[in-house]
Amino acid sequence: MVKRVAVILSGCGVYDGTEIHEASAVLVHLSRAGAKVTMFAPNTDQMHVVNHCEGKPSEEKRNVLQESARIARGDVTDLAKLKVSAFDAVIIPGGFGVAKNLSDWAVKNKDCTIQPHLEKLIKAFHKAGKPLGMCCISPILAAKILPGCEITVGQDKECEKWPYAQTAGAIKEMGCKHVNTDVEKAHVDVKNKLITTSAFMCNAPIHNVFDGIEVMVKETLKLA
Repeated sequence: MVKRVAVILSGCGVYDGTEIHEASAVLVHLSRAGAKVTMFAPNTDQMHVVNHCEGKPSEEKRNVLQESARIARGDVTDLAKLKVSAFDAVIIPGGFGVAKNLSDWAVKNKDCTIQPHLEKLIKAFHKAGKPLGMCCISPILAAKILPGCEITVGQDKECEKWPYAQTAGAIKEMGCKHVNTDVEKAHVDVKNKLITTSAFMCNAPIHNVFDGIEVMVKETLKLA
């Protein structure tokens, strides 16, 4: 049976939206598995727009849905129209858009709030027993919404390879279990049907990130 998967985007570009390579990897692996994919994004303004050459915010304003259309090749739907009953699973790629547009983690860290409609959707997928796949920074959404869940953002000791390891400490402070996992692997929280992988939380070659996302996608589809 063909699995129907919702992919939730948060803009276009690592510093203010969805990490493009992660989104592409998710879509390639879903395509290879024969899944039917529909992409969604909230129809709202980005927290800010970042000049990706300089890594600095600009005065520009951009819409999350319109920017996500760049990744979706125009075929993206307003998140408000996502019906949980129409899908077998949901996957959320990473990128700073998760921490800026789908939540305010970038500003408030573990005291963040999640975009209200997204929070309802994650809770609804979880209640329906449908798997949630997340990579890079997006597992913080699960940590905030599903207390006690098991997730990975890679490793919990900061070094050149793992520059964002402090995120694991924040996850533990939120009452969740962080599982140290290599970039090429994913962690499966069977009880919560939650599958996570570190992706670009690791300073790794792109093919390693691609491989870890493949594991996340395969495990998500197994539970769907």
